[in-house]
Amino acid sequence: MIRGLAVLLVCQLLGEAAVRAAGLPLPGPVLGLVLLIAVFAVVRARASPDGPAAATLDDAEATGDRVLSVLGLLFVPAGVGVVTELDLFGRHGAALAVVLAVSVVATLLVTVLTFRAAKRLLPAAGPDPAGEPGDG
Repeated sequence: MIRGLAVLLVCQLLGEAAVRAAGLPLPGPVLGLVLLIAVFAVVRARASPDGPAAATLDDAEATGDRVLSVLGLLFVPAGVGVVTELDLFGRHGAALAVVLAVSVVATLLVTVLTFRAAKRLLPAAGPDPAGEPGDG
């Protein structure tokens, strides 16, 4: 589990360092996740299935599964913070509700526009695995 955690943290660190060095408008852990996926793809394609590199990636996968299984616990401090700042929510509740609603709508719009742009830019895929033709 230590090797797996080290792989995850090194990828996150490299992503964070690359973002800061290049000044990219992207969260470092996102670039680290892209790096981790690339490492998985390259090592799985080139390494022997029972070699040390594959074992390290298996450790990283098991560690990731373990972290995801307890992810809910990471929200406890945020919930405690909300409860301790209830008076702030009372004073600025309407403004917070408006900001939340606007951000949700903006996120949905950006998601739709990104999907449409990607669909336009990427070549059409083959037939649907279910045998049904695509919508265009």
